[in-house]
Amino acid sequence: MARIGLYNCTIVNEGIQEKVSILIEDSTIAKIYRDNLRDVIASSPDQLIDCTGKLVFPGVIDDQVHFREPGLTHKADIYTESKAAVAGGTTSFMEMPNTSPQTVTLTDLDAKFAIAREKSLANYSFYFGATNSNAELLPKLDKTKVCGVKVFMGSSTGNMLVDQAEALEAIFKQSPTLIATHCEDEGTIAANLKEYKERYGEGMAFGYHPAIRSAEACYISSSLAVKLAKQFNSRLHILHLSTGKELSLFDGSTPLEKKRITAEVCVHHLWFNNSNYETLGWRIKWNPAVKAESDRLALIDGLKNNLIDVVATDHAPHLESEKNQGYFSSPSGGPMVQHSLLTMIELSKKGHFPIELVADKMCHAPAKLFQIEKRGFIREGYFADLVVVDPAARLEVTKESLLYKCKWSPLEGATLSARVNQTFVNGNLVYNKGIFDESVKGKELAFNR
Repeated sequence: MARIGLYNCTIVNEGIQEKVSILIEDSTIAKIYRDNLRDVIASSPDQLIDCTGKLVFPGVIDDQVHFREPGLTHKADIYTESKAAVAGGTTSFMEMPNTSPQTVTLTDLDAKFAIAREKSLANYSFYFGATNSNAELLPKLDKTKVCGVKVFMGSSTGNMLVDQAEALEAIFKQSPTLIATHCEDEGTIAANLKEYKERYGEGMAFGYHPAIRSAEACYISSSLAVKLAKQFNSRLHILHLSTGKELSLFDGSTPLEKKRITAEVCVHHLWFNNSNYETLGWRIKWNPAVKAESDRLALIDGLKNNLIDVVATDHAPHLESEKNQGYFSSPSGGPMVQHSLLTMIELSKKGHFPIELVADKMCHAPAKLFQIEKRGFIREGYFADLVVVDPAARLEVTKESLLYKCKWSPLEGATLSARVNQTFVNGNLVYNKGIFDESVKGKELAFNR
């Protein structure tokens, strides 16, 4: 493996910006030079990259993606989506179980790890999917390898909706690892859907989506998850918050490492609001729904006051031909992983939060929350997962620039005021200004539990 020196970097790391140089050797950060930045040159690296004027972040850790493999690979697969992730600065991902077959047996879980070992350009782990009938498998999970147990406490596909009280209690009682929940109350959604369909018919506009998958539906389900976690002292992580109301369920004063109940928000709930349905329609149909501007701003505040711990994507691609249908036929979900870091940097530039928060919520916090071994920080001895960002560049999001298999993005036509230049995964320069080195694949994430 080549020894690589990064010279004259401004790292965004552990709450500060700091001028350093970095030596990468044998997959790790071998040395961080602070006193004499030119010492990295004297170490005679095989390759030297001048990072003057650039920001260097730890690799982004995305704790919620849907890469669609196996079984749904016409939409996406682990190779294509991990490639897009790396191009956007995401070096590690945790993938969801609603594939085909669903990841609800130990055999199917092992099969996904095997696929990733062969195909993923980024580091990886996979959630085990809980159902109404597989709680007996939970104690058999390897908590040092499996990122968590996913519970759909709301609409899902197949048998993955967990809506039986006994099953929920068994999951919260027996899970040996973190429980990650999708929280929307199915009964509330079903009643809203019936009402709006009767009122507006098959041609109903996408703008009614946040009224159907309402704030109340989210709060009912999230509050139930919190109640169960407190009852059984479970380690609960609620995914993709979309409402200001839900923030009352969380604690912003306890240090992250000591929290038993944590929360995530996704970039699309920070970027879009319900006024965007008029022009974007199916492109921003997600579950939970993009809601009001007041919710978007409340979620941003929740990040700043630590009620929300992590920023992720819920990257969930469908083909444009599948999405571009009427409201009732268009599936929910969309691709975001190629631009998640850049949209967060853009929000920082707009004054919503300091850029140090971007590194905290996308890199440091996921590593702490999931207890990931030697990732998420720029530290000597840690894996060299690094992203070099040009904060002065302009990047237009075009269909031609997209690496997703689905070949569309809700951000098409937007111009972002930063660009990812290089991405290192385990010390390998996997992405370099549009050129990929695919000779070395990512590694399984290890969890110190």
